[in-house]
This record gives sequence, structure tokens and C-alpha cells, in this order.
Amino acid sequence: MTLWPSGEVQTDDAVVSLRVVGPRQAILLIDGMESSFHDLDDPTHLDFEYMQHMTAVLDSFRAEGTPIRALHLGGAGCSLATAWNAMRPGSTQVAIERDGELTRLAREWFNLPRAPRLKIRHADARQALEGFPENRWDVVVRDVFVKAEVPEHLSDAGTASAAHRVLGADGLYLVNLTDAPPLPNTRRELAILDAEFAHVKMVIDPAIRRGRRIGNVVLAASDAEFDGVELAKRLRRLPIPAAVDRL
Repeated sequence: MTLWPSGEVQTDDAVVSLRVVGPRQAILLIDGMESSFHDLDDPTHLDFEYMQHMTAVLDSFRAEGTPIRALHLGGAGCSLATAWNAMRPGSTQVAIERDGELTRLAREWFNLPRAPRLKIRHADARQALEGFPENRWDVVVRDVFVKAEVPEHLSDAGTASAAHRVLGADGLYLVNLTDAPPLPNTRRELAILDAEFAHVKMVIDPAIRRGRRIGNVVLAASDAEFDGVELAKRLRRLPIPAAVDRL
């Protein structure tokens, strides 16, 4: 039985707390919003649907179990990086998180991989992205929110261009956003990615697509072609099936 801390903690940028959902499972809340899920007994356990979607895209794009070089724009509890570390031994990952106190707490509360498997840098995500050399990463994940919104300077054409530059020729850019019908955020970002990358896919819960609820949308972009059949197969196998779609 893990003794999780109770109550709220004020970090550099937010108020964080834990919602205990099992003896060794907890959800990290940032300003009251669910941010990361951790299962200390199973680091591959991804509870959030959008992280399952991102992993399905990655596994359809690069052989399962092979190491990757991944950059995470937005660290928070680093649950996706923790899962990929377990799923793909030998991977090297960097998470960019502006809130240094949040990083300290995540290291204290969760069993995060240690450097060099996972390095965490305290910086603005856009500035850090622009500082990396060309062809540095196999995967770039953008998962940054402030008060439930993606900062404007991380959802513009400049960020897409910078991500494109630091990816290899067969690199993969994964974007997490939230949207509501008629999906204006998704439409705007799809147009930006279409102008920058040769191939762009949208992964979405059909209920969100049909306007039944607000939720997360994952966009995947690359200059390499996706295996749409394999990706659709993987998405159908998820606990809540998702679809590959376009607007």
C-alpha cells in the first residue's frame, strides 16, 4: 500500500494534487484538471484515451519494442514517457516542463525513468524546441495546456515548422488538443499541419466527431506515409475504439 500525499500543493505555476484511484494508482490533477495517470505496478498502463491513441499511432509507425528518441513538449507527470520507456527499452526521451516544482513532485510521487532514459528540462516548450538541431528526434509530442487551453505560441505554424525541422525524414509529430463541435481548433491545426507535412491523420472518438461530447483529438503528422489499415486496426482494439478520420 502506497501512502500517497493528500491535499493541494502550490507549485511555480499551478495548484496540484493527487486523486487516489487504487492502492498504487493515482491521477495527477493540475488546477483541478486530470493531467497524468500512474500505476506504480504497471508503467505501461495508459488510462487516458488520447495517450492510448498516440501509442497506437506510434506502434503502427515504428515496430513495437524498438527504441525511439522522443521529445515531449509538456512534461507534467510524464506518464506517456514512462510507458514508452517500458514498452520500448533503450529509448531516450526528454520532457520539457516549465514548472520546476511540478517536476520535483512528479519525481517524488511517481517511479519516473532516470536520466539518460528520461531527462526533464525546465524551459518554455517553444524555446526549447527551437533550440534543438535538425533530425534530432524520432517523435515529438505536443501536450501542453494552460488552464485547459493550448498556448497560442505552441499551436501556430512556427511550432509546426520547428517540430518538422527537428524530426528525421521518417519522424512523427503527435499533437494533443481538446475541442468541441464544430471542432474549430482541430480544423485550424489540421490546416497548419497540412501545409507543413506530407501526411496528416486525425484520431478521434466517434462520439466527439458526431458532436456528442467535448474531448481530446490527436493529430499525427509526418513526411513518411502512414499505414492506415494497421492504425485503424489498432484503434479498434482499444477499450473505447477510436477512428482515423479527416474533417
